[in-house]
Amino acid sequence: MKRAFFSLFLAMVAMVMHAQVNFTVTQKQVAPDMFELVFTGTIDKGWHIYSTTESNGPIATTFNVDKKTGCEPVGALTASKKATSHFEEVFDANVSYYEGTVTFTQKVKVTGETYSLEGYLEYGACSNQNCLPPTSVDFKYEGKGVGAAEVKAPEAAPAEETAEEEEAPVDNAAVVPVPVVSENGWWTPVIDELASFGEGTDTANRGLLAIFALGFLGGLIALFTPCVWPIIPMTVSFFLKRSKDDKKKGVRDAMTYGVSIIVIYVLLGLAVTLIFGASALNSLSTNAIFNIFFCLMLVVFAASFLGGFEITLPSSWNNAVDSKASSTSGLLSIFLMAFTLSLVSFSCTGPIIGFLLVEMATSGSVVGPTVGMLGFAVALALPFTLFALFPTWLKGMPKSGNWMNVIKVCLGFLELAFSLKFLSVADLAYGWHILDREVFLSLWIIIFALLGAYLIGWIRFPHDEDEYDEMGEVIINHRTSVTRFFMALVSFAFALYMVPGLWGAPCKAVSAFAPPMNTQDFNLYKASSVEAKYHNYEEGMAAAAAQGKPVMLDFTGFGCVNCRKMEAAVWTDDKVKNLMENEYVLITLYVDDKTPLPEIIEVQENGQTRKLRTLGDKWSYLQRTKFGANAQPFYVLIDNEGKPLNSSYSYDEDIDKYVDFLTTGLNNYAK
Repeated sequence: MKRAFFSLFLAMVAMVMHAQVNFTVTQKQVAPDMFELVFTGTIDKGWHIYSTTESNGPIATTFNVDKKTGCEPVGALTASKKATSHFEEVFDANVSYYEGTVTFTQKVKVTGETYSLEGYLEYGACSNQNCLPPTSVDFKYEGKGVGAAEVKAPEAAPAEETAEEEEAPVDNAAVVPVPVVSENGWWTPVIDELASFGEGTDTANRGLLAIFALGFLGGLIALFTPCVWPIIPMTVSFFLKRSKDDKKKGVRDAMTYGVSIIVIYVLLGLAVTLIFGASALNSLSTNAIFNIFFCLMLVVFAASFLGGFEITLPSSWNNAVDSKASSTSGLLSIFLMAFTLSLVSFSCTGPIIGFLLVEMATSGSVVGPTVGMLGFAVALALPFTLFALFPTWLKGMPKSGNWMNVIKVCLGFLELAFSLKFLSVADLAYGWHILDREVFLSLWIIIFALLGAYLIGWIRFPHDEDEYDEMGEVIINHRTSVTRFFMALVSFAFALYMVPGLWGAPCKAVSAFAPPMNTQDFNLYKASSVEAKYHNYEEGMAAAAAQGKPVMLDFTGFGCVNCRKMEAAVWTDDKVKNLMENEYVLITLYVDDKTPLPEIIEVQENGQTRKLRTLGDKWSYLQRTKFGANAQPFYVLIDNEGKPLNSSYSYDEDIDKYVDFLTTGLNNYAK
């Protein structure tokens, strides 16, 4: 039973490996002495393959010949459509790729009576989270030429020599030497053993929880704005008074009112997904035009919160819905009352909802806007239900006042700061270099310093109420409340925290928002991550056995963006660096290494013959067959016999989690 399950698991792994991109190869005769090889590719949503001219780091799509006689490729490999260009921070350059479907064509000229052509198309495929190793599409075609072509004797000998030179690697091809290295267990599959340690953290679920929490926080903030807070006691009192004889009905009506609010905002989240579409939402996080639009939208919202103007919906909408609610009864009446609240409070909740929808849409999750609006609505609806259940709490509610306007102004500063994040994405995409890291940090330092100045009372905006003395004169030197003092203290401290970043300090608290370090013109901070001493599996394993240390295998790629992020954000940490350098033997294996193997190696995988031509092919084959994985980055800890010491680890920049991953492996090795 276990063996059957293991076989099924391997088959599922194989299906997943080949599911992202699928190529078919056909031969098309275009002239008596000319034919075309046509590679038709279908690419799954969320994935892309790189163009034939890509040279900035990722694996380009290339046409490769292993053996040819009586024919000659003519020209370069051409694509059926123009590649999409996108700025990639890791490579500090634009990379070009294809999505959806694409066809590559290679012309071949027949030069002899018969011809034979054998080779492969190689491509690299990536998503926003993972990259697959270089993948090859093998082909072999042979046939008759156009007739007996006259070939001069002096030219025949070199042609035969060339053919012999080209055929030599194929003649020397051998089965991968797994039985040789399997004597010490280094290549023995350990998929079951690795699975026994459990699976890693579900980052997708964690991401949705974070989106829900962000929406919930936004809903709590919206509660304390001048458009919502004063309405709470009036609405709850209305339901309770309307049902004096039946308090349960009053509570039920208030709860229905809260549920109606949730339904309205969840429908708003669904509408965003339907309007933009799933594919558009997935691309929003890196689309320059959308990010410029979001930046301008947040600047407008910020100006509104700072008191420049009010964003309101047409009053006719409010009147129409309110009159409809008055003329109806039952659940429809309550739902329309909740809809009226949404319209009336739009001047305060609109900017918050707009900011949340921007963040959720650019999260890369299709259900992000819906989940976020659910969190927002739950927080907004909660007090209506709680105060209906416990009406005595209404007496303890803080009264409306200028403190609500202070919250609005603070939100205005925050939206202004976050607008720069989206402008930064567009700046990187177009290569304008107008918002490099030090410029971004300078603006944030100024914004949060001004926020502190406002909270302390040095700056006032149009909506701030004046304070009067007993004679009716305006008080200029008004007192600062303790709450505002501590908020100002936090804002000033945060501004000072970012100052060293102008000289290259990492400022990890803002690293997710600020442009990458390579845009910094002046950098005094030089952090170095761990560098592997071994890039050969067998050599590294032998060294680890001699030193009596466990091994950390790092399956990576030159074109792997998330690999570079892990090395920059996690491997530079002192704890991580100490563990990796002193307690482990680190072996870094590049699955896209183009270095040719001494001889082409043929292996049987999933019932098909596969050729390993490069070091990258070999290390990718090791990752698939030994660990049942195919994406990078992929970190696994093993002992000197090649057995796992912990569950594998992928892309997750949680340093504490990574330290726990390493220490658990050490403890298991000691046992």
